[in-house]
Amino acid sequence: MPKLWNETIEAHRRAVRDAILNTTAELAAEHGLRSVTMSQIAEKAGIGRATLYKYFPDVEAILLAWHDRQITEHLGQLTEVRDRTDGAGEQLEAVLRAFAHISRQSRGHHGTELSAFLHRDERVVRAQQQLHGMVRDLLAEGAQIGVFRDDIAPDELATYCLHALTAAAALPSEAAADRLVTVTLSGLRDGHPMPEDREPTSRHEHHGRHAGHSGHSGQGRSGH
Repeated sequence: MPKLWNETIEAHRRAVRDAILNTTAELAAEHGLRSVTMSQIAEKAGIGRATLYKYFPDVEAILLAWHDRQITEHLGQLTEVRDRTDGAGEQLEAVLRAFAHISRQSRGHHGTELSAFLHRDERVVRAQQQLHGMVRDLLAEGAQIGVFRDDIAPDELATYCLHALTAAAALPSEAAADRLVTVTLSGLRDGHPMPEDREPTSRHEHHGRHAGHSGHSGQGRSGH
């Protein structure tokens, strides 16, 4: 069989598979995981049920494949963002901003039955570990050159970053997500936390203490 013919067949199969994945995810998000049937998927995707069953055995298998594709694409995006930026500080900021926006774009699935099902997938755990490792390594590199604080282990700071930025899923705009990233980054760059015996007793006292010291405005925020 000619190579061009093989490539055409493969492209057709990819297109059918993508249509199945996208259709199933849309139906599950709209009607709920348990309401989706293979017949509905076939009809909306514009294919026969026999064709659908050649690709996947059931709805859950389709959703897991869809989620696996999403995870792979997102990790690819974050890796690309990191690799096209120079310097640990700039790389981490770029990765965290991209992660925040991905979290926000995925907000439609958070807290749903679909989300609960997908996050039992072991591939989610592996992806989270991979992302955590990427952020941790950038933090460690940045700490070595004085860009990020070195009084807290990079592993702990990576956990702080990723948990903080999952909140972007609940934010109303991209600008709000960017502001959340800025606040998160400020906690990473505060390398000289205030001693315990000098912690302010209130936000008012905290503001007054630093109002006249603009050169040290980044200090004392590690608890916020």
